Order: sequence, then C-alpha cells, then structure tokens
Amino acid sequence: MSVFDSIFSSIQSDMGSSLKTINQMKQQVQQLYQTTVWPLAQINQARGFVAGSITMYRTQMNQVFRTPFNSAVTPGPQQFEAVLHSRQSASIPSLQSSFGANYGAVPPANVVSPQDRVMIDMDDALGQQNLKTTLIADQGGDVILAIADQMENQVAVSTPGSNPYLTAQAQVANLRCQAFMQKMLAAELRQEAGRVAHDNVLTKRRTTATSGINSLVNGALTKH
Repeated sequence: MSVFDSIFSSIQSDMGSSLKTINQMKQQVQQLYQTTVWPLAQINQARGFVAGSITMYRTQMNQVFRTPFNSAVTPGPQQFEAVLHSRQSASIPSLQSSFGANYGAVPPANVVSPQDRVMIDMDDALGQQNLKTTLIADQGGDVILAIADQMENQVAVSTPGSNPYLTAQAQVANLRCQAFMQKMLAAELRQEAGRVAHDNVLTKRRTTATSGINSLVNGALTKH
C-alpha cells in the first residue's frame, strides 16, 4: 500500500501542480480571447446589427428589385413584355417568337431591295440578341441577390475566425457580378456598333443617290 500511496502522492503533488498551472494558463488565454481578441459582447452586438438590418431593409430592397414595370396595353405587347420581365433564360424561344409577332418578319426578297432586306435582318438580329442578353442578365442578377442574402444570413450567425471565409465568398460573388456587367456592356457596344453601321449605310446610299442625280443632270445639260 505504501507504493500506491507514493504514486498517488506523486500524481497529486507533482503532476497535479503542473496540470493546475496548465489549466490556469488555458483559462487566462481563453479569457484573453473572450475579452480582447474576440469579445463576446461586441460579437453579439455585430450579429444583432446584421440581423436588424436584414429585418429592416431586405423586404424593401426585394420590393424594389421586384417592382413591375409593365406598361403595354394591347394583348401582343403585353405578352411580349411579360416574356421580357420573366427573368428566365428558358423563355428565350418565347421571346424570339413574340418579337416576330410584334415587330414583323423580314420582308420577302421580291418586296424589298436586297440591301434593305439585309439591314432589316441585321437590326432584328441585334435587337433580339440584346433582349436575350438582358433576360439572361436578369436571371443572373437573381442568383447574385440570392448569394448576397445567403451571405448576410451567414454573417448574422458567424463565429470568430470565419471572416476570411466570408471574405473569400464575397470576392467570388463580386467577380461573378463583374462578369455579368461586362456581358451587358459588350451587348451595349454591339448594339451601338450596329446602329453606327446602319447610319453609315444610309449615308452611303444618300451619297450614291446624289451621285446618280448629278450624273443625270450632267447628262441632260450636255445633250442640250
């Protein structure tokens, strides 16, 4: 029994003292984190601010994003407007058919000059292309807003040390948003380039017509 008494005494005095010191240091470190590095009161305050902001503003912001802007009054344009505001890329075939129904088809070759027919076809193509792009961009915008709501919800319940992960997620969402913006700018540039080319064709035709008239006038004056 004396052997066991010696063992127990060694555990309680020597090892126990070391364990007690370790526990004290651990408690001091934990207190440092709770009071200085990650103060619980400030963390709860930040969480409450985020939760309060979500409650106060999210509904109003969603109403702004979802506010209808329908203004057509006749059945055809109303159907076309509904497709444009559907925010679904799956509606692209309906958009194309509705576009033709409202703006008309390309005239047959025996009705209009070949040059006018090509210009009409190009203008329709550019118009449809940009409308389809806006439809896809609206759907992409909904995805970005859903990600933003998810990130806000995560921030409201985030734990200390998770900030780098939330920041990385925000950067990825920002890059995706920038990609959508670049796509819309590219569509706008294509539309502007098409308009410039269209105006340039009209200028060329007026120049050609003027040259033809001058030739006729010169010919008439020369004969007399």
